[in-house]
Amino acid sequence: MVNVTSCGTHGQDIEAALRSAERLCLRRGSRLTTLRRRVLEIILHSERPRGAYAILDELRAEGRSGAPPTVYRALDFLLEQRLIHRLASLNVFIGCPHPERNHNGQFLICQHCGRVDELASFAVEQAIRDSASEHQFTVASQMVEILGCCADCQSRELRSDDGH
Repeated sequence: MVNVTSCGTHGQDIEAALRSAERLCLRRGSRLTTLRRRVLEIILHSERPRGAYAILDELRAEGRSGAPPTVYRALDFLLEQRLIHRLASLNVFIGCPHPERNHNGQFLICQHCGRVDELASFAVEQAIRDSASEHQFTVASQMVEILGCCADCQSRELRSDDGH
């Protein structure tokens, strides 16, 4: 089974996602501090992946003081708790729709609009592990980023080609 989810709210109520994140952190023996919670909230509210400096700019616009290391520590915590994902090719962060499950992601990244959809395909994860095993390689972690063009951008391109 493949689940596809856009970044941003992932179709969830953001407040419910934040409450869930707080409960997960407590169960894992961690604490979602005010700053960590706010960074997560900024990421969840965003319709596109956010970089650390964009997050810092938003915090500063709210009157919060802070330096890049502060934001990076909060992002590291959220990554460690599996509440967000980092897209290495773009150096940006998106919320994770399934933080309660330990999983690797495959991400469809639109090169035109920046939309990101997460696929949670066990079959893809297993195929990577099987191929790696054939090379006597043990996979510690995997993140697959697939660049292309989303359906909305494809439709816009078709409409512009038709002169509409």
